[in-house]
Amino acid sequence: MEKKKKGVKYLVVDAFTDSAFKGNPAAVCFLNNEIRDDAWLQSLAAEFNISQSSFLTPITGFEARFGLRWFTPLAEVDLCGHATLASAHCLFSNGLVYSDNVEFVTRSGVLTAKRVDDGEAKGGSFLIELNFPVVPTCDINLSDASSSMITKALNGATILDIKATATNNILVVLPSLESVTELQPVMDDILNCPCDGIIVTAAASPGSAYDFHSRYFAPKLGVNEDPVCGSAHCALAHYWSLKMNKCDFLAHQASRRSGTLEIHLDKEKQRVLLRGKAVTVMEGHVLV
Repeated sequence: MEKKKKGVKYLVVDAFTDSAFKGNPAAVCFLNNEIRDDAWLQSLAAEFNISQSSFLTPITGFEARFGLRWFTPLAEVDLCGHATLASAHCLFSNGLVYSDNVEFVTRSGVLTAKRVDDGEAKGGSFLIELNFPVVPTCDINLSDASSSMITKALNGATILDIKATATNNILVVLPSLESVTELQPVMDDILNCPCDGIIVTAAASPGSAYDFHSRYFAPKLGVNEDPVCGSAHCALAHYWSLKMNKCDFLAHQASRRSGTLEIHLDKEKQRVLLRGKAVTVMEGHVLV
């Protein structure tokens, strides 16, 4: 009897957390020598129906270099932090690379991930540091109609500041953590806004362990709320560095699942270093 083909291996990893069912889940799929077209990749991402699915392909001739692509349930994206961290976690924790550094060839260039000892006594516990491009923020000239649309989408929230990002998001500053966590955005109205998604953020209160809080909404990409968005923090680091006159942050994404990111902005190189942990919660094979 012919041996049944196993299919494409995948793992689901919760990123930017050290607890299962927190942080942001990503499916990490190992294509290896499997040839799959874009329609199949997008269909599988829709089947997983979580914020991101990533696809890893080893690059011949390199010990620790992989092609990496990211898909939401609706579209391929240019940059994704949590699914990159999840991919690196799978490679490091399963002994698939013999180095503390791995490179990913992506639509945003070559991105690196580094395994970092977290200094804790727990065996096998480690952080992953991602080296990403900074996403600049800038002033935005909105028409009265667009301003009203954004205010309506955010359910009348008090807006302290508003910026555009180089990745076609709008960054909106709210007064406090409470205004971020209690926000109930109107997804149908966000769909009509002149952007791919809306990042809301607020400075942390004095005495908090965090520097700032945020949430991210991207229904146009099939993700009503991204639980913890690494790429959004490439813009948040730029914005808050200008406001706080500092380059190192502890950030809190205030979604229901929540997540924590350590951030360093390298102004000279225009890079953002994102550190976080991850937990593998399931594994299996795609049979089709």
